[in-house]
Amino acid sequence: MASILKSLSLIADPTRVRLLLLLKQEELSVAELQEVLSLPQSNISAQLAKLKAAGLVSDRRSGKNRLYQLDEPSAKDKESHEHFLALIEAAGGELREVAKDNEALKVVLRKRAQTAQAYFDALAGKFGRHYIPGRSWKGLGETLLKLMPPLIIADLGAGEGTLSQLLAQRAKKVIAVDNSEKMVAYGAELALKHGFTNLEFRLGDLEAPPIPPLSVDLVFLSQALHHAQNPEKALKAAHTLLKPGGRIVLLDLLKHQFEKARDLYADVWLGFSESELHDMLGRAGFKKIETSVVHREGKSPHFQTILALAEKENRLTSSGHWSGS
Repeated sequence: MASILKSLSLIADPTRVRLLLLLKQEELSVAELQEVLSLPQSNISAQLAKLKAAGLVSDRRSGKNRLYQLDEPSAKDKESHEHFLALIEAAGGELREVAKDNEALKVVLRKRAQTAQAYFDALAGKFGRHYIPGRSWKGLGETLLKLMPPLIIADLGAGEGTLSQLLAQRAKKVIAVDNSEKMVAYGAELALKHGFTNLEFRLGDLEAPPIPPLSVDLVFLSQALHHAQNPEKALKAAHTLLKPGGRIVLLDLLKHQFEKARDLYADVWLGFSESELHDMLGRAGFKKIETSVVHREGKSPHFQTILALAEKENRLTSSGHWSGS
């Protein structure tokens, strides 16, 4: 344990306080800390070196990674260590970044768990890799759709409406919105041809959908958000459409570096990280936010799909604001 004066000088730096608060909760690698803090790797490594030299953190080798944790005090230092931790917590209370760090840490730990699960899934059963008569993802999808209650659904950035038509099989009503006149015309013609009287196509923008506020049970954004000029504005608009207790389902690309996507697919954004989606949904007013990576393409550039689910608060408080359950 470092001397009291040296420890105090070390935690005068906000980044070191954030690092110590994270390592107090979990053993983390530099890459994981970099993802949580959104800081350069060189900065994090330099700060960790100072904390390690002061005896505040220690590390261990785990495969290709080096994991850092808050150092355990000796018996004689235990009381002063507890006082030091209380001081760190108090310092963290003055940093607005700490709450964001805690949410980002949850995302990192979920990703770690998903990586471990994927490893064991690959070993067990080889599900989906071998032909079995009668088993198909289409059949499973159709089954799950039948279990969905009859809802009023907005499919934003619907394109020609492939997903909208699937949802219309069970939904009370589906409103498909797209900013392309040709897409809307084609989708409406297709819906009419297939006899969907509960599927309506409307011309409009993601950031200002032509749907009244508080009128929709469920909003879908499937591979649409990365085309929005202002994704956060689009999510706030989706929040406005939803009834209290309504939900949003968002499928999009995980953040990538394939710059050609801007020209090939008219992408405005090169995907989003889980932390970015979590933060944007939170700022839009959503609660109970969950994110996970659900698919990785086998062919280059190996696009990955991220799924985000969230909920709108379900009751109005006396102050006139929506409150969670």
